[in-house]
Amino acid sequence: MIPPTTSARSVRDDALHAALSDRVRPPRPSALSASLTLGWRALLKIKHVPEQLFDVTAFPIMFTLMFTYLFGGALAGSTGEYLQFLLPGILVQTVVFITIYTGFTLNGDISKGVFDRFRSLPIWRPAVLVGALLGDAARYTMASTMVIVLGLVLGFRPAGGVGGVLLSVALLLVFSFSLSWIWTALGLILRTPNSVMGVSMMVLFPLTFASNIFVDPETMPSWLEAIVGANPITHLVTALRGLMSGTVTPGQIGWVLLISGALIAVFAPLTMYLYRNKK
Repeated sequence: MIPPTTSARSVRDDALHAALSDRVRPPRPSALSASLTLGWRALLKIKHVPEQLFDVTAFPIMFTLMFTYLFGGALAGSTGEYLQFLLPGILVQTVVFITIYTGFTLNGDISKGVFDRFRSLPIWRPAVLVGALLGDAARYTMASTMVIVLGLVLGFRPAGGVGGVLLSVALLLVFSFSLSWIWTALGLILRTPNSVMGVSMMVLFPLTFASNIFVDPETMPSWLEAIVGANPITHLVTALRGLMSGTVTPGQIGWVLLISGALIAVFAPLTMYLYRNKK
């Protein structure tokens, strides 16, 4: 085969350059657009792996029925009365446990090499993490809806009305979003998805059970009551109970927002540092 002459190569290169230069380069996506797109990717995973819906459907139903009918008669005299106390707490426990999957999923992407591909794209750097958190927020909303609907069927009647319920879910989503940054950081540090799951559960179990989700802290020993009173989950459950019953105070909501802001202020920069330096 005879190699092309210099003039032929020049003509070919000029033609190629002209063809490429006529194309308009797509604009770089905005931070919001990139985050929403990656959030939609997180939701599409449910379409292809519907088993992921178990944690937002089966688990909320199981927890609500189990704790209501196992403990209701013993702790409050009747399941109906206990349900009024329990449901805001079960709502918190259900959604808080689901936040673990943020770090679990991220670590899975790292293991499969998807993470490195996203980092090479010309998009806003935090969009990968923010998008995953936004996608998970939709899962939190689904789980919250399941718990509240089931509670209404069983006889839960919030005195705070629809507005109180909606505000309580919104406050829970804010707290869950801030808590997810912790598991995201763990997802960047630990080596396997199972290790992320194990460490996260080890942290969440004492936080949820050593709280006011199931019983009034006033029935506990004084030393344990002090520990429970300092638990962030306790402040969240107290605020949700207040919103749903119509007795909430600004201080109760303020504590939750303060804790949420502190978690984001500490773990969001830490997560981004780990994200930029991940090898």
